[in-house]
Amino acid sequence: MKNILSSQRSMRRVHKSALSYENPICILFPSPGARPPISNVKNMLLAAHVAVGIVALLHAYFLVLEMFLWDKPQGLAAFGLTQELATASKTLAMNQGLYNGFLAAGLVWGLLLGTAGRQVEIFFLACVILAGVFGGLTASRKILVVQALPAAIALALVYFAG
Repeated sequence: MKNILSSQRSMRRVHKSALSYENPICILFPSPGARPPISNVKNMLLAAHVAVGIVALLHAYFLVLEMFLWDKPQGLAAFGLTQELATASKTLAMNQGLYNGFLAAGLVWGLLLGTAGRQVEIFFLACVILAGVFGGLTASRKILVVQALPAAIALALVYFAG
């Protein structure tokens, strides 16, 4: 009987150490009520904010390309356009650039709100992903990688940091 009790105690010790957040299995499959160390939460939150910031900067860059550089050498090269096509579609591109600017502004707004901006970030990242998927299906598959993928990564980080 004494051996059984002693083995049960050692199993409890092993079990408690297995619940440590230093154990990678515990990070993936935490026990109910287990909480990660504060440093991990802060790191995840920082990674989420950086990712959202990168997506916002990308969309600010898209705004500049589409509104101001569409028919310039940088815009022609970025989108693989001829001068004639760029001139004919300049107004449409400016409109598209404005929408990208709104997406960037929404993401920045979410960042400025801090932790209270999580839902704003989720909404605008979802909009970016939907726009990226639609553009990838209708215009160029490159849009999936350039627009939708970074937003999906940022959305996952924001979700798990929450």
